[in-house]
Amino acid sequence: MAASREIDIDIASFIDHALLSPQATPQMVERWCEEADRFHFAAVCVAPAWVRQAAKLLHTKRPKVCTVIGFPTGATTGAVKLYEAQEAVENGATELDVVINIGALKAGMTNEVHREIAEIVEETGQLVKAILETTLLTDAEKKLAAEICLDAGVAYLKTSTGFNGGATVADVRLLAEIAKGQVGIKASGGIRNPEQALDLIVAGATRLGTSRGPDIIRMREQKSVVSSGVVEE
Repeated sequence: MAASREIDIDIASFIDHALLSPQATPQMVERWCEEADRFHFAAVCVAPAWVRQAAKLLHTKRPKVCTVIGFPTGATTGAVKLYEAQEAVENGATELDVVINIGALKAGMTNEVHREIAEIVEETGQLVKAILETTLLTDAEKKLAAEICLDAGVAYLKTSTGFNGGATVADVRLLAEIAKGQVGIKASGGIRNPEQALDLIVAGATRLGTSRGPDIIRMREQKSVVSSGVVEE
């Protein structure tokens, strides 16, 4: 069944093509945007400094412009996160991946976590993906964080920044069970090949954050050529 599943799923349409290295340059932003358009990815995800450029390059194109807020620690103040989000939207971002305040969550400051996310959702009016950083949380904390963010009005629950480990099938499955189809699930961090991508999608991911999107698509195409289109049940 795995081979037939691979043929049926268009991995490219799930990918947020991420360029979040501190070494990113305008030339790299241009390349990432060109690749996102060529491979029909869902979005390009760049740091706030490059949003205006990405929005200009992808104007009238299919891929959305996504950026990160409070990245990668989530430890900036709510006011700073809100300003950063509003400026990003003014510069052309239509999707915001916001790191929750992980320390506040662990300290039981649930109202603070909720307020930060809810304000960004309400004030920007854009699609918000809450980054939970699941690798740093217990299962109970993951559930609590997800429920807070759902109540705050997010459109996606996102596993990770990728700076403290990446997405796992178990975490994606857990978030999908909590969300019950109310919002999307974004798996991010450490996704390097088609097999990982497919496993995460089957577990419930509706977006995949990765800087390896073109490589993943090429690897899958090569595998398809080698197998000559034969599907094994």
